[in-house]
Formats: sequence, structure tokens, C-alpha cells
Amino acid sequence: MNYQLSQTRPAPATDALRRLWPLVRPQRVRVLLACLAMITNTGLTLSGPALTGYAIDHFVVGKDLPGLLRCCLLMMVLYGLAGVATYLQSVWMGGVGQSLLFRLRQMLFEKLQELPLSFFQVNQSGDLISRLNNDTDKINQFFSQALMQFLGGLMLMTGCAAFLLSLNPRLGLAALAPASILLIVTRLLASWTRARSAASLAGLGHLSAETSDSLENFKVVVAFDRQDYFKARFSAANQANYKTAVAAGISNGLFQPGYALCSQLAQMLVLLYGLKLVAAGQLTVGGLIGYLVYVVRFYDPLRQMASTFPMFQTAMAAWDRVHSILRLQNNLNLVESNQEAPGEAPRLEFREVSFGYTPEHSVLNQVNIRLEVGRSYALVGPTGGGKSTTASLMARLYDPGHGQIFLDGRDLRTYTAAERSRKIGFILQDPFLQAGSLRDNFAYANPDFQDGLVEEMGMQSLISNFPQGLDTDMAGLSLGQQQIVAFMRAVLRKPQLLILDEATANIDTVTERALSSILEQLPAHTTRVIIAHRLNTIEKADQIYFINQGRVELAGDMAEAVAMLREGGRST
Repeated sequence: MNYQLSQTRPAPATDALRRLWPLVRPQRVRVLLACLAMITNTGLTLSGPALTGYAIDHFVVGKDLPGLLRCCLLMMVLYGLAGVATYLQSVWMGGVGQSLLFRLRQMLFEKLQELPLSFFQVNQSGDLISRLNNDTDKINQFFSQALMQFLGGLMLMTGCAAFLLSLNPRLGLAALAPASILLIVTRLLASWTRARSAASLAGLGHLSAETSDSLENFKVVVAFDRQDYFKARFSAANQANYKTAVAAGISNGLFQPGYALCSQLAQMLVLLYGLKLVAAGQLTVGGLIGYLVYVVRFYDPLRQMASTFPMFQTAMAAWDRVHSILRLQNNLNLVESNQEAPGEAPRLEFREVSFGYTPEHSVLNQVNIRLEVGRSYALVGPTGGGKSTTASLMARLYDPGHGQIFLDGRDLRTYTAAERSRKIGFILQDPFLQAGSLRDNFAYANPDFQDGLVEEMGMQSLISNFPQGLDTDMAGLSLGQQQIVAFMRAVLRKPQLLILDEATANIDTVTERALSSILEQLPAHTTRVIIAHRLNTIEKADQIYFINQGRVELAGDMAEAVAMLREGGRST
């Protein structure tokens, strides 16, 4: 499966909203209440122009001051109720937006944890963070702020259009003619503006990725005195983001002046034609004023929609970027098997295993390895020969392209992640430690951890090297000390298969001897796989495998392994 997230053509807005609805469904009660408040607000607002025209024709012309005051009081009550409905609508939809934001971020984070390692190797972490934080917030802003304005405006326009056409069809058609032009132009430009918004979000994601990469590797930047290089890269990403943001702003800003122009045009047409009807005695002055108010009420939401429409397009573009992750599936599927493992099965076995990170480049070709229970194995070979890849396949960080891998006689793919984690310990060269104390880190890897386990595994001397023992905080530890903690954390779990990928690269020779003695205290059934460049690290291995150029060969002894290393170094 290709896990590269690319900027694809946005899906139609109707499809995007249909995919988004399941996330909104749990909040349907709030949505319903907000819609009821919106309908109430619309109905109360539509009564205003009719009352205005009635008051002019009956109370102003007739000089009925008490009647005019009663009408004004009624309008104040109606508009006050409309304000309350608007407030409730905002509160309810704000809750919907925050709930959606929470669920989206939760789902996206959980999906990122489900995806295989290959996904993170082809996508920048900064862009993923931008999707998790910025894109989800764009969707929240639309639901919290713009959606009810958009729907309320649409409902108000529908009501106004009905009044305009029912009061005077010819005058109503004149008033609505500019709106029909707007509808056509908006429909034609919608996909274009959404594409510009998507490009702007992608540019922001790329800028975030460049910033994240620069900060993560700032020590290297300073060491090589190449701030100018990363400054140039950041400037290029910033410039690209600036251009896409300007393009999105221009495309989204086209609507508001166009909507305002059409509103003024409609009012001018109604006024000219309405005055003609007044002069002919076919329309009252109050009726014309009320009619003009309905025209204003019809086009005012259009101007508001002109400002919310860019938010809608941005939210849909953001949803496309978020959904492109949510729709991915982990290709490391669990395979069901009813076969029982044979009693004398090896700890781990490769059968005709081939693997490549891309179809064009093969790292391992038809590899056969057999690791027995309780023995120690070393993987040697030149840099880039495939040692770490082989170890990653053992821990099922990847699946082979061809062939099968068996753990204790069972296909490795039949183990759940929890079962596989209990059986296999993996110590990497670059350790990842949780914030907190040593004890917290040991408990992180082993929920059943007790302090007495440290003494049982003979680690008291190592723990005594830390200032506060098990209570020592991780902050401020050197890289070597972090490696020691990672080493102890894995060993304390007593795995059945322990893989050490350059695990002692940052540790001094004295500490390495202490760690080697701990390995000897592992249960007798533990199989050890050691990847190291230092020969003293692998000299006690029961068997040595030489890995290079897709081949895995069994080396007879240390001398033969050294000879193969020298030959392999020359060939590469």
C-alpha cells in the first residue's frame, strides 16, 4: 500500500459532508435544537418588514401615535426574542463544533498509532502535526461559527424570496434577478476556490514540516555552522506558503464585493420599478418601504455568506486532508490460524523471505534463517547491507514481500500486537524514553514491574550509578545513560526473543561488560539477536550471520566473519 499523502483533487462538497456526518451524528440533538432556534429567529426576523410597511400605511399616514408605539413595542419584543434565539443557536452549535474537534483529533491520533512504520517514513511529521492541529481547527471554526450563519442566511433568503414573489411577482423577479447571476458565478468558482484553499493548507503543512525538521536537527545545524542552509530552506517554504495563502485569499475575497454589488443593483431596480408602481397607484409607500426592507434582508445574508463561504471551502479542504489519513488501513493485518505450533519449533525462522522498501529496490532476497531457542546470534555486515531491516522484520515492523516468518512455529502474522510485544524485546540505537523517573519507564514497558525485579535481574549496580536510583528523573541524562535505561527496560520484561540493534553504540566498554553480564542472567529460553559493529560485542555469539547485498550467509567463526566483513566492505 502506498502511504504517501499527496494533494489530490478535492472531493465534491456533498461527498465530503456525507463522510463528515457520522462524526456529527452523536450531537444530532444539539443540531436539532440549533435548527429550531434558527427557524424561530428566521420567522421573527421576517415579520419585521411586514410590520414596518403596515405601520407606515396605517399609523404614520393616519397619524395614529399610540398605534405606532404599540407596533414599535411589538417589534422590539420580536427582535429581542430573535436575539435570544440567535444566542442559543450559537451556544448549541459551538458545543457541536468543540465535540467534533475533540472526536476528530482523537480519531486522527488513534489512526496515526495504528498505521505502520512505513507510513511515517514517507510523510513529514510537521505536516502530520499541521493536519492534527490546524486542519481540524478549521473544521471546528466552520461548524462553531459559520455553519448556522450559512444555513440561517439560506433560510432567511428563502423566506424573503417567498414574500417578495407573493407580494408582487414582477417586482420580486426584478429583485431576485441579480441573485440568479450570483448563483451561477458561485457554482462555477466553487471548485476553483476550494482548490486554492487546499493548496494553502498544504503549503502551511509543508512550512510546519520544514520548521519541525530544522528544530529537531538543530544540533547538527550548529555543529556544521549551516544556519544559512536551513534559513534558505525555511525561506523557500515560507515564500511558497505566502503565495498559496495570497492566492487563496484572492479567490475567496472575490465573492464579497460581487455580492455587495448585486445587492445594490437589486435595491436600485426595486426602487425604480416600485416608484413607478406607486405613481400608478398599484403599490403603497409603506408597501414599497417594506418591500425594500425584504430586499435588504434577502441580500444581507448573501454578504454574510460571502464571508462564510471561504470558511466552508477551507473546512472542506481541511476535511479532505484529514480524511486522507482516516481512510488508510494498516497493511500489517492479523492472519487467523487454527494450526497449533509444533513442540520442537525453532524460536524464529525465515523461509524464502524477500523484502524491499520500494518495489524497485530489494534489500533481502530469498533469505532463510533459523534461530534456535536459548541461543545467541550476531548479525554482521557492511553499513546498508540489511542488518537493521532483518531485525525489523523479526519484530514485524514490516511484513516481507515474499516468504514467511515464523515465531515459535506460528506465522508471525498470527500474533496480536500485544502477544508479539510480550514475546519480542527490541532495543534500538536511538532510545525513546518517557518523561518521569526510571521506575516510570520500567513500568511503561512492563505493567507488572516491581522494584524487586531489579535485584532479581542483577541490575543493582547499574541502578546505583544514577543519583536517585529508581527515582532519578530522565531529564538531563546523557545519551549513554538513556541507552542503559532502554536496555534495562527491555531486559526486565524477560522477552523470549531479544533484539539489540546497535544497543551498546553509545555505552563505554565497562558499562557494556555489565550489560553483557545481565544478558547472561536472562532466562535460558531467551534467544538473543545482536547487531553491532564492535567485534567484542558479538564474540560470544553462538552463530554469526553475514548480511550484504540481499544475501544472508552463515559465518563459521569470528575469523571468517571478519574476513567476510572486509570482503563485503570492498564490494560495497
